[in-house]
Amino acid sequence: MELGWLLWGTAVLLLLHVLMELSPAVNFALRISFYCLLCLVASALAAAACLLVNGGRTVKNMRIIRAVVRTFKYFFGLRFEVKGLENFKVEGPAIIVSNHQSILDMMGLMEVLPDNCVQVGKKELMYTGTVGLIIYLGGVIFINRKSTSSAKMVMSEVAKTMVADNVKVWVYPEGTRNCTGDLLPFKKGAFHLAVQAQVPVIPVVYSSFTTFYNPKTKLFTSGKIKVEILPPIETKGLTSDDVTELTDRCFSTMRETLFRLSGRPS
Repeated sequence: MELGWLLWGTAVLLLLHVLMELSPAVNFALRISFYCLLCLVASALAAAACLLVNGGRTVKNMRIIRAVVRTFKYFFGLRFEVKGLENFKVEGPAIIVSNHQSILDMMGLMEVLPDNCVQVGKKELMYTGTVGLIIYLGGVIFINRKSTSSAKMVMSEVAKTMVADNVKVWVYPEGTRNCTGDLLPFKKGAFHLAVQAQVPVIPVVYSSFTTFYNPKTKLFTSGKIKVEILPPIETKGLTSDDVTELTDRCFSTMRETLFRLSGRPS
């Protein structure tokens, strides 16, 4: 009986392997399913560790989360090439902005995440099972993107907390995932926040995922991701009148860097 189950199990695994080799769609579906399952299981384990070590919601939990998520790359054959980590070593708080490509961004985020750094995320993430629990425990700041007034109130509080608690805040200024190999226009919230708090903006750019990950073509293979942390852009002395220019400057610099890292002509 046990031998029969072993034979059936082996046959199923071989069939899945053959289908993955023959069908990009099957390969993509299985890899994405495994990624989602890994996120759920790892989040549950990390949440238990966070509660045992730190007792509840705190940015200190990000160290535990970071250590767990950094192991994910080995399951998917991803390699990171990082440059400019020294640019995170600024005195006091800062706003970190980066491009946002896919659900795989979490791996890239945790690969370079500095200490005492929290992210800004959409409120809907709270309701994603154990993943929602772990990002809550990590101190992620949730905003309601459907309510402009609510989002502005939250960001105003973030500015005060950032300075008072001496933390860095990570924001995706595109506002949504974008796996086109280019940047979407930046929303100005992060830059208003930086000017209001008079803290520097640190751009972080990840090379395009399109060579190994593309949902439209059902592509998901191993690959290399180049990451570059750019020098801080100071905001001291700037006012709300300067936000548009600051946003445009950051967008142009990051877009040029994205094309360079991805081997594309600018």
